[in-house]
Amino acid sequence: MNEPMTAIALAGFALVGLTIALVAILKGWHGWLELKRLELSGLQGQSARSPAGDRIEMADLKERVRKLESIAACIDL
Repeated sequence: MNEPMTAIALAGFALVGLTIALVAILKGWHGWLELKRLELSGLQGQSARSPAGDRIEMADLKERVRKLESIAACIDL
């Protein structure tokens, strides 16, 4: 008679543990979704990059073009 009660108790503890784990995962998922919503709403009101970032990207593109032109002209850097 002790063995069925042990099995029921073990199944109950497993169910409680699974419930706790699923609640924690669900709470983390909702937190992650809220973070993404905040990121998206913050980007709608502002530009995605700063002016300094635009200048850095422009300099990077100019460097790439210069390298491609030198390759096209068969000049090794």
